[in-house]
Amino acid sequence: MNQLEKMKRVMMPDLVVYVDEAVAGNDAVIRAQEFAELVGTDAVILTKADMDSRGGAAVSVAHTVGKPIIFLGTGQGYGDIVPFTPELVVSELVGE
Repeated sequence: MNQLEKMKRVMMPDLVVYVDEAVAGNDAVIRAQEFAELVGTDAVILTKADMDSRGGAAVSVAHTVGKPIIFLGTGQGYGDIVPFTPELVVSELVGE
């Protein structure tokens, strides 16, 4: 994490995006919090969202870091990275 913080300081990126697996559960939340505290983050991308039927990681990570989820990875291909839609996640959670 310290190396990432140094890279950010030297490169001064316009956007810092935290990327992790949705199936990592609480570990993803802990990593996201550490990343946000040490490096800072502007947005989140969660992969393997198709394997997390309850959506808990998405809700928890977004709440913990206080930044929006911008994309979800729902498969193995580049075309499987879709814009995050809160309504879709909620409908999946409640079974609609």
